[in-house]
Amino acid sequence: MKIKYSELIDQTLYFPTEEFNVDENSLKFHDIPLMEVVEKFGTPLKFNYLPKISMNIQRAKTWFKEAIEKNNYKKDYKYCYCTKSSQFAFVVEEALKNDISLETSSAYDMDIVKSLYDKGKYGKDVEVICNGFKTDDYLAKISDLINNGFENITPILDNYRELDKLTESIDCNFNIGIRIAAEEEPKFEFYTSRLGIGYKDIIPYYSQKIAEHPNARLKMLHFFINTGIKDTAYYWNELYKCLRVYARLKKIAPEVDSLNIGGGFPIKTSLNFE
Repeated sequence: MKIKYSELIDQTLYFPTEEFNVDENSLKFHDIPLMEVVEKFGTPLKFNYLPKISMNIQRAKTWFKEAIEKNNYKKDYKYCYCTKSSQFAFVVEEALKNDISLETSSAYDMDIVKSLYDKGKYGKDVEVICNGFKTDDYLAKISDLINNGFENITPILDNYRELDKLTESIDCNFNIGIRIAAEEEPKFEFYTSRLGIGYKDIIPYYSQKIAEHPNARLKMLHFFINTGIKDTAYYWNELYKCLRVYARLKKIAPEVDSLNIGGGFPIKTSLNFE
């Protein structure tokens, strides 16, 4: 017995999906007839569907809005677009249509921040979270923007050296954050707990180096799990440890007002995505 490819799809995958459907024997992606695109541009073919960016941002905002209302949470939620996920101008500019903040990871990303400002996409009050290991070039560009009036740029300390370097080059008050060195998922291939400052070291570090700092103000803790947000015992355990540190820190540092949760939600990369 011969099985048609269409029958295989019906038996093994969820189809049609939110994105794909078949209409009069024509495969469509968000109502775009894909064969017409293939006939025009050839194959292999990769394209960007910009409306999906705003759709996903608004979906995340809706999830948090509903959870905030359900739990009578007194604070708010801010979506940060991570520029390393795509640095194409047309992608970043689409994301910026949704009242978001930016999150950078390298010196190159700071050039993007400056370029978007020069193009009039936002003012100097734009919120930028600077994550990642800070090379001297990265630190210099962060410092330059802060010195030029970008008050809402927050470098996240990945190690003890970075605060010393920022202090040397910034001549005004500035915000900082601290990355928590979360433990890796068991058997995870990439060793990430060397990045950031350990759970037990954050309170002493704040007391010794930040509390009496003449210019730096601790604004946030950054929590990052390399696997992204997942409903696993490992993930919730690490987040719980982070929240305990945040609560303890808040008691002695009332200026701390933000928890930056990195890693992002899982992304749909196949038809059998659940």
